[in-house]
Amino acid sequence: MAAVDLRYARALEAVALEKQLPHEEIRRQLQDFAGVYAESASLREVLGDPSIPQEQKVRVLDAIAERTGMNPTVRNFLAVVTGQERLHQLSGILDAYLQLADKDGGVAEAEVTSARPLDEAGRRTLEAGIARLTGGAKVRATYREDPSLIGGAVVKVGSTVYDGSVRGQLEQMKQRLVSAAV
Repeated sequence: MAAVDLRYARALEAVALEKQLPHEEIRRQLQDFAGVYAESASLREVLGDPSIPQEQKVRVLDAIAERTGMNPTVRNFLAVVTGQERLHQLSGILDAYLQLADKDGGVAEAEVTSARPLDEAGRRTLEAGIARLTGGAKVRATYREDPSLIGGAVVKVGSTVYDGSVRGQLEQMKQRLVSAAV
């Protein structure tokens, strides 16, 4: 994470906390804007062109904000980022903000890879287990499947990996057998 991204993210987080704005609302609005910005070459061209006056760029942001019901704080933040010609860093700033907001809100981000798709009950059970492992944090999990795991799941929270897969257990047994034979 770049230092500049973190600086902007901290500033946004401070304003959000001061105004008691829900992080989820800011998250959603920034992600929506970032998606539109990434997909629209004409928007990137207008907002990223240093020859276009800031007032015109702010009018474009105002039109977007009005059409989408954007929170004034998010609109102001985007105007500052645009004025400082940092929109090309918006995804990094957004990532940094999301990490700060999650930490502030006691949310643990988890990546779950399972051998087969999990039903809703299985996901809730797994997320409750992750919450216990992370000290009762709320869990936001992303799921994917990898049939090569054979069974079970691998959960990554931050830099910690919990391997409860059959493949992982077989690998551990193999290592114990190899070290016992030496």
